[in-house]
This record gives sequence, structure tokens and C-alpha cells, in this order.
Amino acid sequence: MATIHNEIENWLAADLHGELSESEQSALHAHLVDCAACRKAHHETKTMNKILEETLAHEKPDPAFERRMLAGFRNRIPERTGVSKVLANLMRLRATQITAVAAVLLGLVQIGRMLTGENAAPLPSRENYVREGFVAQPPQAGATGADQSTSLAKSDELTRGRSQDLALNEPPPPASPASRSELDKETAAMGLAAAKVAAATPQNLARAEQAEAKPGETPAPVQANRKLIRNATVQLEIVSFDDSVQKITALANEERGYVATTSSEKQANGKLRGTVVVKVLPENLDRFLQKVRGLGELKNQTLGTEDVTKAYLDTDARLKNAHVIEQRLVDMLKTKTGKVSDLLQVEKELGRVREDIEKMQGELKYWDSQVQFATVTVSLAEKEMEEPAAFLIKERSQLALYAPDVEKIYNDIKALASQKVQVTNAQLNRDYSGRVSATMSMLIAPEESDAVITRVKSLGRVENFQTQTERIAQGGSGMSENAKTKRDKVELNITISREEQEQAFQQTSLRIRTSSVDERAKDLRAVAEKQGGRVRSSTFSRDPNGRELANVWLRVPMKNYPTLMQSLDSLGKVENVTVQRQDRTGTQIDEANAPADISIQVYSQGNIVSHESGLLVTLRRTLAQSAGAIMWSLRMIGVAIAFLAPWVIAIVGVIWITQRVVRAKR
Repeated sequence: MATIHNEIENWLAADLHGELSESEQSALHAHLVDCAACRKAHHETKTMNKILEETLAHEKPDPAFERRMLAGFRNRIPERTGVSKVLANLMRLRATQITAVAAVLLGLVQIGRMLTGENAAPLPSRENYVREGFVAQPPQAGATGADQSTSLAKSDELTRGRSQDLALNEPPPPASPASRSELDKETAAMGLAAAKVAAATPQNLARAEQAEAKPGETPAPVQANRKLIRNATVQLEIVSFDDSVQKITALANEERGYVATTSSEKQANGKLRGTVVVKVLPENLDRFLQKVRGLGELKNQTLGTEDVTKAYLDTDARLKNAHVIEQRLVDMLKTKTGKVSDLLQVEKELGRVREDIEKMQGELKYWDSQVQFATVTVSLAEKEMEEPAAFLIKERSQLALYAPDVEKIYNDIKALASQKVQVTNAQLNRDYSGRVSATMSMLIAPEESDAVITRVKSLGRVENFQTQTERIAQGGSGMSENAKTKRDKVELNITISREEQEQAFQQTSLRIRTSSVDERAKDLRAVAEKQGGRVRSSTFSRDPNGRELANVWLRVPMKNYPTLMQSLDSLGKVENVTVQRQDRTGTQIDEANAPADISIQVYSQGNIVSHESGLLVTLRRTLAQSAGAIMWSLRMIGVAIAFLAPWVIAIVGVIWITQRVVRAKR
């Protein structure tokens, strides 16, 4: 309706001039009933049109107006002379125009006949109609009612087909109105006679008598013998599968049916799921479905009807024709005339026909069985079908060990293999730089998992330990109170590395200023060993000015880190202390034994006098720096002048021009 409302003016104009179809008029009137604004516009349009018709109906066109307009146009066109003028005057004649139109139409008709390859022929007379079978002949005395009706129907179809062909393919010859009306009357009389003959069958006569006897009653339409196959599917959620099957069997017996097939499947959780196929009479199908729905909770239901009437009748007709062909072939074999090869060919064809007859008979029997009983497929599933039967707990652990001797720990873990401890993967790696690492995977029985993991942890320092537990439902999904819980084998993945390869948990850097660098570096080694650490690397250097520098890298356990930092105060002045710590979330780390790296720089300010000191050297350095400062200042001044000079010149020029203009005015 939104489109009609937006284009209401066009719709009203089309309705006013009668250009709308019946459906469009219905849609417009329905919209006018609903929309007050469009109804008002429709009323205004009708009123305006009525006023215009009443106003213009009495007005008559000026007869001289057309002559004046034509005279004006002729005056604009230059006057023709000679042959062109004669032809123009000739074309203005009404007789010439009619003749030209008739010639064009005849030419088009002739061209159409040439293209379609048809020739004109006169309409057949009444004798030709009767001779060629256009008019239905009366039934013979020996023919049955069915044969008579069939022949009459065929003659009627032939009459209509020939009449349509004549109307489409052959144009009517020119004739006077009187002859044309006589021909139409004759054709109508012929059609009426054919219709009367076709209707004159015993069945139609009996029906006509019944209709005359009861003129007030309307005869009911004859219901054809249709072939309908009815099918239904039902999905139910029930408490007990066996009880439901027994109830369905009892319901089928009540409705004069039977249980065709029953199938069931037991799930892992003990629940039953299955299908019951029931055959019932079609007229009892709806009542049976209503009873079945009361056995449980309805999940889904579908009901369908398949009409196989056309296929059934076609197959039956082909079967009758096949029987006729079979009888003819049998008669040909009985006569035994002709060549042997022809008889063999007849026998082969007879075998093929009989095979087709058997197939068609089988199809008809199948359809009869399907039509006789409706098929109901009932899908049954016990409640809580997806309840799991059991839960399986799977554990996966990740363990990282650091030890001074990787190969020894690797061999010790392999020695733990037994019937309940299975080593699934073991690999020892050594690179070109001498670094050694190992990876191992183990499957451990649940009752031995805790003891084996504790034993492996004791073989080295644990850097990281993670455990992931997964609960897997078996035979279903969701939760269950009665399901059993079982632990699967524990999967343990181990990585072993040397202690030198371990990343420090905390890193510290600082500087120590002292007068004796070499001695303090030696003291650092003793302090680290006392706190359970070691010196990983160290360097020492001395420059020409007498300054000494030593870099020492220590590694100590985190539990001894505070004591080590306090002992550094006795070695000198501690400066520039920075601490960086790497916290690892989601991991189990032994922070007390985790390594801490300390980078220490020990230095001295030097005690040797430089050869670059003295009065002359200081004076020379001062003068050089002053000269450099003066040159830098001059360079900056030049840059400023170069930047400001164009602006100064432009401003001076503007002022000078302004003064000249002022003086000239004075």
C-alpha cells in the first residue's frame, strides 16, 4: 500500500480513464478505505473531472480553427510545381489513401503466406465437414456406452482442433456480410448438433432424468478413485523404551493395524534409542497419531500425503497395452509362418514385453499396498539421552630441571621405567658450542604418578612445574550424578638443561669506587663463594692516566642475595645500583634457589699526573676555546643577517614608495 500512497495521483488518473485491471482496482479501493488523505484526493479528483465535463460538454470546437492552422502551415512550406505537385495533390485524395492502405495490407498478407509456405483455400462446406469427420457421427448399434462416449469425445476434439487450425492458418476469404452471417449460423448449428450427439449417452441421459426429477437439488461431484499414500513421522521423548513399544503395539491393534519393524540401540550410558514402524488404515491415521502423542513428550511430527493417481493410471494403461502386444506376439508364434530368424526375433520381443509386464504388475502391487495402509515411523528416545556414562580425568605435567650434569640426570630418569612407568620419548641434544640439553616424555599409572614426579624433582633444581587437568565425558555430554570417574595415565614432559643456561630470576648492576681495584676484585670472588655463588666472568684494565677498571659477573641464589649486597659495602663506595626482576606468572618457581646475576664494575680515579696539565697548557686551551666561541657567535650573526635582510629591504622599499606617493599628491 505504500507504493499506491506515494503514487496516488497516477493511480487516480488511471482509474478515472478506466486503465486499471480488476486486481489493481481492488487494491486501490482497499487503500482508499484505509487512507483518509488518499480518499479525500480521490473525491477532489472526481469532483474536478465532473466540473470539467459539464463545462466542456456544451463547448463546440471552432470549425474555422483547423482551416486557419492548415493554411498557416501551407504558407510556410514552399509551393511545389510540376510532377511533385501532382503527386502531392493525388495523395490528398481519400480514395487514393484507401487504395494505398488496401495494397499494403494485401502485400503483407502475401508476404506472410510466402514465408509460411501456405496457400489460400476456401472454407470447407458442410459436406466436407461431415466427410472428414468434423461432425460427430451417431453411435453404432453394437457399440457399448464407453466406446460411444470415447468416439464422440474424439470426434469433438477433432472438430475443435480442425476449427482452431483453420482459424489460425487460413485467412477467411472475402465475403459479403450476408454470406458471413449465414456461415456463422451454419457453424453454430453444426457445433450444437455435435454437442447434443456427444451428450446423448445412457449415463448422461440418466443424470438428466435425475436432475429433472429433483430440480431443487444440486448434484454432488463424483469423487474419482484416487490413489493416495499417507505417511507420518513422530519423534517422542519417553521414560522407558520397552514400555512405549508395548503401548504402540496395543494402539496399532486397536486401529486395525500392525507393527512392521522395530529397531533399537543401547547407548554407552545405558539409555535406549530406537524406531518403530507401524502400518494403520488411512482413515484411522489421525486418531492413531493423537493416541501416540500421549505416550511421551512430542519433539517433532510431520504428516504427508503423496498422490500417485496419475502414475498408477499411466502404468495400468501401459500394462493393458503390453498384454495386447503379448497376445499378438503369441498369435504370431502359434502360426509359425515366416523365417526362423523372424520367429526368434518375435520370441525375444515377447520376453522383453513379459518382463515389462512383470515390472508394471510389481509397481501396481506396491502402490496398492502403500495405499491400503498408512506408514507411521515413531522415533523413541529415553529421557536424559545425552547423560555421560563416565568421566575420564587426564593430567598433563610440564617440568623443567637445571642440573650441573645433564647426562647423569637423563640416565637416572630413564632408569625409572617399569610396567607402570613408560618412557615414550627420550632425546639428548648437544650443540657445537658444547651446551647439553635433554627432553623426555613419560606415561605414568595414576597410583604411581605422585611418587615418580617427586623422585624426578629431587634429581635437579626445579625451574618450572605446571599441571593441566582435563575432565572428559564419555558416552554423552553435560553433568551426571551417577557417572563414574576414572583417572587416565599421567603424561609428564621433562626438559633438562645445565645451570649455566638458566635465565636469572633477578639482575642487578652497580659500581664500586675504591683505590685498590685488583684487591677488591679478588675479595668479590671470596664473598661470592662464601654465599654459595660463583664468578661467571671477570675483566681488568688500566688506562694511561692511572685509572683501573674491573668488571665482575656473579651468580648467587636468591636466598643469599641480601647478605651478599650488604657485604659489598665493606669493599668501597657502592654507586648506581639498578635492579631488574622478571616475574613469571602461571609457573611454579623455587624462588629461594633461583639464580640472581650481579654485574659489578670496580674502578678508581687514578693517581698519575697527566702531561696535559700546567699553566701554558691551560692558557692555550682557554684561548682556543675563546676563539672558537667568537667564531660561533659571528657565524650565528651572519645567519641572522641573511634571514632578516630581505624583510628589511622590502619594508624600506614600501616606505620609500609611500613617501613618494604622498609628496606627489601634495
